[in-house]
Amino acid sequence: MITQDSYSISFLEKAKSFFELLKFRLSFLVAFSCGFGYILGSHGVIDWVHFASICFGGFLVSGASISINQIIEKDLDLLMTRTMNRPLPTKRITVNEAAAFAFTTGSIGILILALNTNMLTTLLSVLSMVLYSFVYTPLKRVGPIAVFVGAIPGALPPLLGWTAATGYISLEALIIFGIQFIWQFPHFWAIAWVADEDYKKAGFKLLPSGGKKDLNTAIQIMIYTLFLIPFGLLPAKFGITGIDSAIVVTVCGVLFLSQTFALMKNGTRKSAMRIMFGSFLYLPIVQIAYLLDKL
Repeated sequence: MITQDSYSISFLEKAKSFFELLKFRLSFLVAFSCGFGYILGSHGVIDWVHFASICFGGFLVSGASISINQIIEKDLDLLMTRTMNRPLPTKRITVNEAAAFAFTTGSIGILILALNTNMLTTLLSVLSMVLYSFVYTPLKRVGPIAVFVGAIPGALPPLLGWTAATGYISLEALIIFGIQFIWQFPHFWAIAWVADEDYKKAGFKLLPSGGKKDLNTAIQIMIYTLFLIPFGLLPAKFGITGIDSAIVVTVCGVLFLSQTFALMKNGTRKSAMRIMFGSFLYLPIVQIAYLLDKL
């Protein structure tokens, strides 16, 4: 006999599963990056309706993209320890339910952007979803080219915010896109190094240098991290932000870079984890520094 209490529990469990499907923290970071780009592009004149629209629309489009990714990889997720407890592998959500959720979430997100921002921002958001869900996802089993492709939608959120505020792509917009684009490489490769054994179970090939955890891969991680230091100074150079954020970004860049030397020296999982956590800290700290300098 199904009681009201059991129905409520079932409903709550299902809702929790859908919440897990959109990966709130990752989608929230996308929304934050959209808002970051909007504030930089608005030059101090913030339309709060537009601001809320780009953040919430970006959040929903991100959640839809991540959901599609999990639908496509449901059988592969079952093979990996880090993903085997996701909603689809555990059958807490069916494929049809996940597809309906992704379609609804993505459609609402795109509609919000279309009605409250502009055509350029809406088209870029659709491009981001297509690249992440239908190009990057299958390429993960092909080779490290997937990291390059995945870095594009990964770096689009601040650009979306900028175009929502201005209606066009400028040099300044490409600079903030470029910073997040370059950041993707040490971020992705550090995760791939840490999760290498799991990734091999699913046939994912994300590490460079033939997929090996060796000195060549560690050097490439170091080089891209090194590039973040001069790139991080470009917003100050072009008047997007000021000298205060340039100092913060330089310090963060040097600290981030220092983590890569240990990986080159010993090649341990522990060193890769430090880079991974460093990458998670670097981006929000840098973006907050830019925002505080701008405001």
